[in-house]
Amino acid sequence: MTGLVAAAIVFGLGALGAGIGNGLIFSKTVEGISRQPELRGTLTTTAFIGVGLVEALPIISLVLAFIFMNR
Repeated sequence: MTGLVAAAIVFGLGALGAGIGNGLIFSKTVEGISRQPELRGTLTTTAFIGVGLVEALPIISLVLAFIFMNR
């Protein structure tokens, strides 16, 4: 029972952190594009690379959740 609760907490916090991180990345990207529209392509590419890195967090938390569920 405690393993299921731990798994839910780990995965929930991982997803919450990724959501906040993605929001920050895209808000700063939109802010940068509004300040310097000529850098739109560069900023968009950098934003998608950042999102890819941030999305590693929920994948890692999913693996940890599976580990906690089996204990």
